Amino acid sequence: MHPTETSPAVHDPRHLRNCLGAFATGVTIVSARAEDGGFIGLTANSFSALSLEPPLVLWSLNRKARTLEGFMAASHFAVSILAADQLEMAKRFAGSGADRFAGVDVYPGLGGAPLVAQAVAWFECSTRSHHEFGDHTLFIGEVLRCNRSERAPLLFSQGEFALTRSFDALL
Repeated sequence: MHPTETSPAVHDPRHLRNCLGAFATGVTIVSARAEDGGFIGLTANSFSALSLEPPLVLWSLNRKARTLEGFMAASHFAVSILAADQLEMAKRFAGSGADRFAGVDVYPGLGGAPLVAQAVAWFECSTRSHHEFGDHTLFIGEVLRCNRSERAPLLFSQGEFALTRSFDALL
């Protein structure tokens, strides 16, 4: 039998989320400097490579997010890929709170976008464009600088965080 022939409608949000959740992703903090000089940031797993030449990445944000206007106004953003031992930080930036960056070690990035310390990898990007698609805004950034560490990444799959101890655990 064909695997999708008898599937529920794709317009069922829960069914669609469950199917999308089968694709394991890394967990990131996307951040920028707000117009008032403070930092904005959130947990995102919608981050992806778009192009190597030129070096472009993308991520998306729900159009109802309170940080949307800040990211749309930002000239730069940073993406910090979280390490397996940064689960609590991922949860903190996924929730709502007064100052998600309080007590968080960061490095100053291009355009003032903060880079989260002890991450697996970092991307400093200039905002190339943002476009509305469905219920999200897609951000495309040109990678100006990036680097990585040898730490194990935090993963997200089937609606849950997944911890790894090393890259060997992924094989």
